[in-house]
Amino acid sequence: MINAIKLREEDNVAVATHDLNIGEEAMEGVTVNEKIPQAHKIALTLVPKGKPVIRYGVVLGYAKEDIKPGDWINENSLILPPSPDLHELKDEVGKNIEQKLPNPPRTTWMGYDVPNCKYAGTRNILGIQTTVQCVVGVCQRAVDRLKQEVLPKYPNVDDIVLIRHGYGCGVAINAPEAKIPIREIANIIKNPNFGGQIMLVGLGCEKLTPDKILDEKDINDDNFLLLQNYHGFQAMIDGIMEMAENKLKILNTHVRTEQPLSKLSVGFQCGGSDAFSGITGNPSAGYASDMIVKGGGTTMFSEVTEVRDGVQFIARRIPDQANCNQLVKEMSWYDNYLEQGGVDRSANPTPGNKKGGLSTIVEKSMGSIAKSGTAPISEVISAGEIPTKHGLIFNATPAGDFTCGPMQLASGMGVEVFVTGRGTPYNLEAAPVIKVCTRTDLKEFWKDLIDINAGTIITGEKTVTDVGTDLFNYILEVASGERMSKAEELKLYNDIVIFNPAPMT
Repeated sequence: MINAIKLREEDNVAVATHDLNIGEEAMEGVTVNEKIPQAHKIALTLVPKGKPVIRYGVVLGYAKEDIKPGDWINENSLILPPSPDLHELKDEVGKNIEQKLPNPPRTTWMGYDVPNCKYAGTRNILGIQTTVQCVVGVCQRAVDRLKQEVLPKYPNVDDIVLIRHGYGCGVAINAPEAKIPIREIANIIKNPNFGGQIMLVGLGCEKLTPDKILDEKDINDDNFLLLQNYHGFQAMIDGIMEMAENKLKILNTHVRTEQPLSKLSVGFQCGGSDAFSGITGNPSAGYASDMIVKGGGTTMFSEVTEVRDGVQFIARRIPDQANCNQLVKEMSWYDNYLEQGGVDRSANPTPGNKKGGLSTIVEKSMGSIAKSGTAPISEVISAGEIPTKHGLIFNATPAGDFTCGPMQLASGMGVEVFVTGRGTPYNLEAAPVIKVCTRTDLKEFWKDLIDINAGTIITGEKTVTDVGTDLFNYILEVASGERMSKAEELKLYNDIVIFNPAPMT
């Protein structure tokens, strides 16, 4: 049995593959000095006070006190190194452009073609967008009735999804940063899984008016209604149901057709991460991403604060100065945002991350970046923007799971891959979410929630290439409607959380 994994020759730590007891041999010549939990780090050499602790070939931090071989290294052992200097990224551009990507085993899938849309839909859904939280109660009652009474008449429509969010009123709608939530809401309704059909429900007195989120040609009685124009609750329900049925009739004519990979957009995210995320789950996701990119598709990775401390490795995969400048702009914006809020990068990792062996944000960053694979980064976009290029996209979203996912939806994502080490039931209603776990014991513990087990890499049953290929095939099966993800089968859905850095009023 392998007791610990060392990733790079220059590393002076290894990660425990299971709980290790005092006296056990972690690696040849290294005996454990204290009980070390699974996924936590073991010192392989003497690390004097003030000297670097190295994993992934990078400095995770500096020893607070002398660390002996066999000691347990955790978040209390280290002093954070400085963040990478954003002004120096210009010198990193294009240093690591990998053109030799793995060939995908297939280059087509079955999706819903959407006119004037960059991507095809993986699902055929009626999306009902709201302008303000005030209308959600009425809309939900209407959706409940629609699903029970009307949807069965339209068998080609997969679902009706109410896009519930807390934005729209009580906000500084003209503040400079209001562009972020407004862009997100405007682009979510354009997601290809909604089939090009627009249905917007407002109240009538909110600040988020339809002209802020719809094109002028789309603001009409076929697409938009205000509840304050209806005489009481039942009239509101009738109005919503009538508009919805007109949309359902159109969506019901849609059928899956063979699509090239260039019409598929896949979001990659991780959450509830542990120290195995950068060894098993995220590298496997990265391999699948590389296959999609090689086939002409689009993949997105995100989570600014989770990659900030490895940003130089991102810059090295950007071929052009313009996109590197955009990367610096996005990272600088977030640095300022955190500073204004009175916090810094030490706010991440989370307690669960630390319990899973992640000691510093540097360590978390290196594992997080692994899910982007090795492909060149074709474009850096602001959170919730729609890419203009195919290939690997860095989508500069917040790191929170339920803010990142909706931002990727706004950018056109049709299916999401979510890598977890600690476990999470997170899922989206508008796009299927595929769960990849980093440990076999988590798969066994949550058999009905995990789709792909990357823990087999630790035990030697499979390689990153094997699991990455399995994941690629699984993505295309889910995207094509040949199967449902576990969370989709269970109908586990998170609310849409809109990222709003602008002031409330």
